[in-house]
Amino acid sequence: MADQGIFPPQGNPGQPQGNANPPQGNAGGVNPFGPLPGAQPPPEDTTPANFQLGSKLPKNIGIKIPPHSLKFDEQYFLHLLAGSISLTRDEKKRIIESVPKLKQSQVDELIRIFEEERRKFSELSAKHVDQLKKLEDQHWKDWQDVELQQKAQEKKSADEAKAEEIRKKLGL
Repeated sequence: MADQGIFPPQGNPGQPQGNANPPQGNAGGVNPFGPLPGAQPPPEDTTPANFQLGSKLPKNIGIKIPPHSLKFDEQYFLHLLAGSISLTRDEKKRIIESVPKLKQSQVDELIRIFEEERRKFSELSAKHVDQLKKLEDQHWKDWQDVELQQKAQEKKSADEAKAEEIRKKLGL
């Protein structure tokens, strides 16, 4: 038997020795020993993911804005407000309740801010999409809470009005 030296045979057991299976190169292009000194990381893909805030919202929002004298598309405003991920549930409720006290210029500015928020988030790269989806899901649940609270308040008010009507009929 030939002397193999102090080093074990190269290759996998059961595989032919020699150059029968030459190295296949660096699959994936990643240096297994880390980056070379002075090497630049590959540039980040900044292609916009075009993530659309508020995509889970129905066409018609069930929230009612209190009576006001302003001129704006209420459903569009509510879509922007509901889709915002920069406001909390309570902040959204306060905005809805304050609409009758706002000036036209303030409502116009809110719409502009919400549109810009939507545009900026749509410009984020794809690496942010999972986090944006989580934020959108949380804010969607919060918005559903706002709708449920408003419906409960409307029912309570209607029940109180009926009770008052019955008391009047009974002379109480």
